[in-house]
Amino acid sequence: MGKYSRSVWRHLIIFFLGIWICGGIAVGDNRPKKNQTNILLITIDTLRPDRLSCYGGGFVKTPQIDKLAARGVLFARAYAHNPETLPSHANILLGVTALTHGVHDNVNFVVRPEFLNLAKWLKDRRYSTGAVIGAFPLDSRFGLTQGFDIYEDNYGVQGSQQFVYAERKAEVVVVRACGWLENQKGPWFLWVHCFDPHQPYDPPEPFRTQYRKDRYSGEVAYVDEELGKLFDYLKEKNLDEKTLIILTADHGESLGEHGEVTHGYFAYNSTLWVPLVIKAPGVKPGRIEQEVCHIDIFPTVCDLLGIDKPGSLQGFSLVPAMEGKALPRRSIYFESLMAYYSRGWAPLRGLIEGKKKYIDSPLPELYDLDKDFSENNNLAAGTKLDEFKRTLAELIKKQSPPGGEAARRTPDRETREKLQSLGYISSPLAPPKKTFTAQDDLKTLLPYQSRWQQATVLYQNGQADDAIAMMKQIIAERKDFDVAYTHLANYYKEQRRINEAVDILRQGYENNPANFRIMENYGIYLVEAGRYDEAIAVLRKGLGIIDYDPEAWNYLGVAYWNKGNYDEAQKAYERALALDSNYPIVFNNFGSLYLSIFLKSQDAQMYSRAVENFKRAVDLDPKYASAYNGLGAALKMGGDVDGAIENWKKAVELKPDFGFALYNLGLAYLAKGDKPEALDYFTRYKDKFYSSLPLPEREKLDALIQKCNEKE
Repeated sequence: MGKYSRSVWRHLIIFFLGIWICGGIAVGDNRPKKNQTNILLITIDTLRPDRLSCYGGGFVKTPQIDKLAARGVLFARAYAHNPETLPSHANILLGVTALTHGVHDNVNFVVRPEFLNLAKWLKDRRYSTGAVIGAFPLDSRFGLTQGFDIYEDNYGVQGSQQFVYAERKAEVVVVRACGWLENQKGPWFLWVHCFDPHQPYDPPEPFRTQYRKDRYSGEVAYVDEELGKLFDYLKEKNLDEKTLIILTADHGESLGEHGEVTHGYFAYNSTLWVPLVIKAPGVKPGRIEQEVCHIDIFPTVCDLLGIDKPGSLQGFSLVPAMEGKALPRRSIYFESLMAYYSRGWAPLRGLIEGKKKYIDSPLPELYDLDKDFSENNNLAAGTKLDEFKRTLAELIKKQSPPGGEAARRTPDRETREKLQSLGYISSPLAPPKKTFTAQDDLKTLLPYQSRWQQATVLYQNGQADDAIAMMKQIIAERKDFDVAYTHLANYYKEQRRINEAVDILRQGYENNPANFRIMENYGIYLVEAGRYDEAIAVLRKGLGIIDYDPEAWNYLGVAYWNKGNYDEAQKAYERALALDSNYPIVFNNFGSLYLSIFLKSQDAQMYSRAVENFKRAVDLDPKYASAYNGLGAALKMGGDVDGAIENWKKAVELKPDFGFALYNLGLAYLAKGDKPEALDYFTRYKDKFYSSLPLPEREKLDALIQKCNEKE
């Protein structure tokens, strides 16, 4: 070995091997040591790559994301496995497809705790972990919280009767994210979710004006600007150089392509193709054309951090591709099953293998993505599809757990014991039919989907009668079209035709007895119609199908509370909070429950609990008018009239036509001797509600107004 010792030769060999192995990804000491690198995962909801200028799109300039891409690796052909928010994020964070974790859409599923989350994997390796969520589809109730020190999802109140998701703007998400980072001392993993490009498209100014003819692009431009503030924060705090940043989308948006207005129905590239940019310390910038997918993110993070990978992962580490090497040949699985699980329509599954994309359905499709990325020329008719069918079947078998769907939907032991203690029996959803024909294909049934979307637009534009007529016609022709029932019922409710709303949901329930969402809405509307015994029966049956929906438990509690069965109400509310600990509606309802118990028992502890729960509801959602009204009522009972007035005014400020708060303010000011103020609130209440009041209530209101007008 000449003048070099054995040890020196060993180090020289390792050095040169290291240079060769690392290739283009990192050089020597530039690569961070194990567990010194932070991780920032950014997911932008409903983002098409062609709306990012770094992907060559000419629709909008995205300078902040472009800068990130210029410093990182841009993957030109990255794919989601699902065109919906919850399953896509489950794919990203769990590193397995929906075939394994069982979350196939936003409606019927929840992530079970036995599946390993990236946050948990990093938490076990001494990372601080945080998530800041932009909207309801990723609410903590859906099970992606495992391993997070904080899962910040206080975006507002969301109910099953709302058809626009509760969300918060990107600027709020970024502020909360930076606030969390401010307190971190060691390595951290932060997931930031921005929901803004999701429909309805409503960017703030100046983007609303700048993109008045393309509001979707305006939302993207707005998110880009807000993310720039997050990137600037990292630089200001000297975190940028030691932070691995991954930016992607959960899925895209069709914007009318293939007849689909938004997403979640088909699985064309307009919704499956997603951006993916990875900027890592020591990694050279570049662009990669190989096909990659969401389940590759988890193993890539592990490799870039230099930590071990769990054996459950199904994706590939993208580090070899970042080094200029070819990834192993494989098939990328995808699916779109919302209509299958909610309506019993044909399932849509498929695979991408190289430049070929196969869509399996009663009317199959095959595309050459190299020549036809927009999927306008279906090659299935002139191609033997046996090999594609066989490959897809093998892929499904390989990624599906033993026991199949029923095994994934069985509650854990603790949940089952809790349900049994409350008197409920949990069972899986009734399976859809096994055989499908061309009449069940999503392409065949697209006209119904399109008419439903047209009806929703009509209603949003103030053409309620036309929208109602169209929804009724859809139901007459397709008794399995679930959202037509729920939307039509909501239209009736907003017109204060509650009995008609209940009746249409009863029809939906009879025609679709295993559809949980119809059943849940039917039970909720029965509660709102004051038919509590019927509501309890329907909600209990629904909870026998899906036991993990906190809203169903909440309304079950409301029904019991209205019947005076406070023990059962408390059990139902407790179950709702066990499923979603940040659910302001339940805290508000707990406040009302404890206030009712206090009125009956005069137990001071019950009064304190009532005030505490109302305040908790307000803390979770500062725009929740009902919680301010309830807190006002509690303070009034405790003798704090000024505090009560302050909270009732806040409720009216948030909701000007809030009848209870208007009436309470009238009474409070009248008791204080301020007749002009009392008259103002009573008059506003009368203008809004007089025609719908029963005769005794009208007479009482008239007497109060007369008293306000009397001279002293």
